[in-house]
Amino acid sequence: MKTYTIIRRPADESWQDVPALQLSECLWLPPAGIAMQAQVCYDDAALYVRLSVREPHIRAEHKTPGCMVCEDSCMEFFFCPANGDDRYFNFEWNPNGQLYLGFGPNRYDSVRLLVQDEQALFDPQPARFDGGWELTFRVPVSFVRRFVPDFALTPGKTLRANCFKCGELTPQPHYYSWNPVASETPDFHRPCDFGQMILQ
Repeated sequence: MKTYTIIRRPADESWQDVPALQLSECLWLPPAGIAMQAQVCYDDAALYVRLSVREPHIRAEHKTPGCMVCEDSCMEFFFCPANGDDRYFNFEWNPNGQLYLGFGPNRYDSVRLLVQDEQALFDPQPARFDGGWELTFRVPVSFVRRFVPDFALTPGKTLRANCFKCGELTPQPHYYSWNPVASETPDFHRPCDFGQMILQ
């Protein structure tokens, strides 16, 4: 199991000093020339996530909330907000800033969430660069408390989490993850395979 330290958000709100984790696990299909990293930091009000990827063929067809962004070039952040509870949020984003969001203990019992104030709440900021794209967003504590009322971000807290990259209908379909996934067929929805993210 891999671990990652989540530092407090820098005062200047820059990502320069936030540690990055690499998605080095290539799963189920041959390598596709993908290099993705994720950075996570926090303050008392929210988690802040920055996902960045270099990929040769970017697909960005989906343009409506709640659509199957996993068919596009897609970066994902999954995390369990409560210890001893396998329920997790799956934040899945495409380059258009479109979100597929769910909450539950596995892919079959997960509930898709359509959040009315999604843009204001999560503040997604997608951007393209030469050879890739990135997206930053936040996960407010107030949002998580709708599902886990006693959720708080405090030093020493451990979140079980994983980060993923996929592109099911891209010119070269692919699946990558931060922590290994022990499934013979594509399935990111396995909290038993999540790593640990520890708040500093």
